[in-house]
Amino acid sequence: MQTTGGLTGDLANMAEEARALEECGADIGATFEIGHDPLMQLAIAATATTRMKLMTGIAVAFARSPMTLALAAHDVNALSQGRLLLGIGSQIKPHIEKRYSMPWSKPAARMREYVLALKAIWACWYEGEELDFRGEFYNHTLMTPMFTPTDGEYGAPPVFVAAVGPLMTENAAEVADGILLHSFTTEEYIRTVSLPAMEAGLVKSGRTRDQLQVVAAPFIVTGNTEEEFKQVKLAAQNQIAFYGSTPAYRGVLESIGYGELQGELNRLSKAGEWVKMGQCIDDTLLHKIALVGEPGKIAGKMSQRYGDIFDICSASVFTGDAYSAGEFNTEVARALQQLA
Repeated sequence: MQTTGGLTGDLANMAEEARALEECGADIGATFEIGHDPLMQLAIAATATTRMKLMTGIAVAFARSPMTLALAAHDVNALSQGRLLLGIGSQIKPHIEKRYSMPWSKPAARMREYVLALKAIWACWYEGEELDFRGEFYNHTLMTPMFTPTDGEYGAPPVFVAAVGPLMTENAAEVADGILLHSFTTEEYIRTVSLPAMEAGLVKSGRTRDQLQVVAAPFIVTGNTEEEFKQVKLAAQNQIAFYGSTPAYRGVLESIGYGELQGELNRLSKAGEWVKMGQCIDDTLLHKIALVGEPGKIAGKMSQRYGDIFDICSASVFTGDAYSAGEFNTEVARALQQLA
């Protein structure tokens, strides 16, 4: 099992943060589309590291055209000498339409086509194939030498798709190189919904499970002191409540008998009752979604719950506004590396 650490700093200190994460022994450094462009962050990280793979976890696909993202991903992959893992996700309708002013429709079908479009563009650049991609959502039929990258020796990066629902998961397993499972999930949901959907997608593509990498970033609630633990626990409860308020994620709560909570969280979110939302996440629910315990025991809990599922897992601990680079986060990362 490979381990991933979060890269969340400002652009000014990204190089230093990436260098420190690599020295810690992390296999992968991941950026997130929150306050900075995740590919811009990785470009900086690429100049400061030599071994660690670099992942967007995630870049919002529907905020960009496939051509735009194909070129940005190419640049980071070439700069890092083939170390990019391109993780993409759909986001949700309000953000795509109201924040990015981009079209939204049939997200699972659109994502499947998006991945195929990326691969068609890269096949044109790296393998000399004619660019003639025609789909329901995207059409790419023009490419001239002037706009074709010349530094293509490292080829196309693998594409990982973030998936929660069964249709998105099935489509991702069919066309992508890996699947990014959401932090907001449960063992029950993964085994009864996600894994069967992955298998259906693999059957469509004629591939086997060993040809698909599964990446997970479960919530980790830990700390070396009682105060640290409380801070991380509160951050996890608030974040779980935020995700739980989204109707598309109701199935995750239903998998453990908390389906009715989704409606209440949604109501509270519309009323702006963010503190009350976090208070709705009781310890039973927290332990179902998160890995909770002392830093040195997280790896064992990860292995027991998900050891037969995950190929790559996150060692990052969310503390409210960022993923911690503190001592307990380092301890978790080192423990998880022993699972490899």
